[in-house]
Amino acid sequence: MRKLSASLLCLLATSQAVYAETIEQQSQPTTYTVQANQQFAKNLPFSDIQDYTNAQKGFIAKPASLVIKDDKGNVVWDFTPYPKFEALNTPTPDTVNPSLWRQSQLNALYGLFEVEDGIYQVRGYDISNMTIIRGKSGYIVVDPLISKETAQAAMELFYQHFPKKPVVAVIYTHSHIDHFGGVKGVVSLDDVEHKKVKIIAPEGFMSAAISENVLAGNAMSRRAMYMYGSLLPQNAQGIVDTGLGKGTSAGTGTLIDPTTTINHTGQELVVDGIKFIFQYTPGTEAPSEMNFYLPDYKALCMAENTTRTMHNLYTLRGAQVRDAQAWSKDITETIKLFGDKTNVIFASHGWPTWGQQQAIDYLEKQGDVYKYIHDQTLRLANEGFTMNEIADMVQLPPSLENEWYDRGYYGTVSHNVKAVYQKYLGWYDGNPAHLNPLPPVEESKKMVEYMGGEDAIIKKAQQDYDNGNYRWVAEVMNYVVFADPTNQKAKDLEASAFEQLGYQAESAPWRNIYLTGAQELRQGVKPVAAEATASADIIKAMPLHMVFDYLAIRLNGPKANGKEISMNIVFPDIHEEYNLQVKNSVLNYYEGVQDPNAGVTLTMDKRTMDALTLGQITVKQAYKDGKIKLEGNKEELIELFSLFDKFNLWFNIVTP
Repeated sequence: MRKLSASLLCLLATSQAVYAETIEQQSQPTTYTVQANQQFAKNLPFSDIQDYTNAQKGFIAKPASLVIKDDKGNVVWDFTPYPKFEALNTPTPDTVNPSLWRQSQLNALYGLFEVEDGIYQVRGYDISNMTIIRGKSGYIVVDPLISKETAQAAMELFYQHFPKKPVVAVIYTHSHIDHFGGVKGVVSLDDVEHKKVKIIAPEGFMSAAISENVLAGNAMSRRAMYMYGSLLPQNAQGIVDTGLGKGTSAGTGTLIDPTTTINHTGQELVVDGIKFIFQYTPGTEAPSEMNFYLPDYKALCMAENTTRTMHNLYTLRGAQVRDAQAWSKDITETIKLFGDKTNVIFASHGWPTWGQQQAIDYLEKQGDVYKYIHDQTLRLANEGFTMNEIADMVQLPPSLENEWYDRGYYGTVSHNVKAVYQKYLGWYDGNPAHLNPLPPVEESKKMVEYMGGEDAIIKKAQQDYDNGNYRWVAEVMNYVVFADPTNQKAKDLEASAFEQLGYQAESAPWRNIYLTGAQELRQGVKPVAAEATASADIIKAMPLHMVFDYLAIRLNGPKANGKEISMNIVFPDIHEEYNLQVKNSVLNYYEGVQDPNAGVTLTMDKRTMDALTLGQITVKQAYKDGKIKLEGNKEELIELFSLFDKFNLWFNIVTP
């Protein structure tokens, strides 16, 4: 059962050997790509080196090499293969967009840093930062990374330079796993239960943390491999960055329930002698998120609402579209609340911004990026332009475009425009020709037929490739590949077009997507070992209704045609009971209900259900071991479970 696909970005170690031949097969950057990247560099303010100063400011220490292993000796985080920061004048490889190369160099600065005396960050130990605030008797940890192992290693680095006082509180700024998954690497559940440690989070955190990617989790997990370059080598012809940070760890994701909830802006807490003023910002970068201000330090934590890049209004791994207008308004509110009181801004990714005016400028221009994209998309939509047209029409004004922190390293203007259009107008552009198009394979076969056949298309596409028209080559070769997936010549030409587009991409996710697509066109899909993305802690925290919602989307409707099954489930340990019914090829469930006419009744503890959900035990084995009691028709139980699909993570993307 694969969920929380943001945590399925952990295949690097196992995939390198499988795809070892990738570089040998890749096309080299063409003259057009080299020229495009050179021209790109001319249009940006590379003389502005303030980020290099800020990214290194407050540096305390780092290990000579950064390799983190779990208890079994498996590598869960390895920083060493990535291209390193050498100097400001490190030449950009021809295979990397110069702006993205600059970002990747800045994200290569890892270690322990001082934000202010009493506020520290460990950067580069995961995709996110872990912040440590010195309290009266101990430390307050903010956003403890993805994995228990990386968070623990980050604390070990901190304790090498500061007194080993206890962690007395943990703050989750928002509901994405890279901001809570390592919590058990810094505190124990026992200390939380005995009220030695507070866990502070925004309202709605648990529901959002568990549910955001549950129902479409398998598809999101597969697509995340593309977005985060999990199958690519870590070098100048593969993944160089994710835009937000180097990459993601592959350790143990953990979760401890919050003990204190923030539910409104202006809410104040004193935590171990430190005053916090919170800004509640739900529905911005995450469904459940909050910023906070530390008046003692004149320091503002912006969670992930502002970063060192334009963020995603729509994340390419797949998720619900974020509200650009609400996001922008909340940043404007931040300025109003704290702007004239702030001397430094720090966040869950990237490096801080120091200076009051610099902080206000940064907040204004981050917020205005989302507002500009929102407003201009709707302006053009109301003038009759379609989603794809608008995506090529909108360009940020120079005042925003020339700020490095507004560049599209993670989100892009193009796909964020499409997100705004989708949010308001949906997938249909109003043209009847696009209302009910053929499925991809059927469409491709007709397109190839109308274009004169595969050979004729490839010949013309090669000419376009030679002329640098890579976007069109990728599109037209996709028709040939979907019409005839055995045509390796078409696959190779499409792959070469993808590679040139990847080499030119400023956005790390775009680069990773293009290069992963090229890799699979050349080599096919090669499954590698992948960690389950829903850890035991996350499964344990899932309410039963969410488990049954997930079961419902696994029901194979055609296979269930004509079936009528009723099953009762009793959970005596948590005093809950449900009735599940299959009828009309739909699975419905009823909480607190028992059907006296049900064909079968199961009795089990919630932990047994958790084990079944995690795949740690089968129904047959649980029944044999006495963990499930069964009354009624055993065959009906077997029939019910035969109707559920088991999702294949490794479905095709670039081929039918």
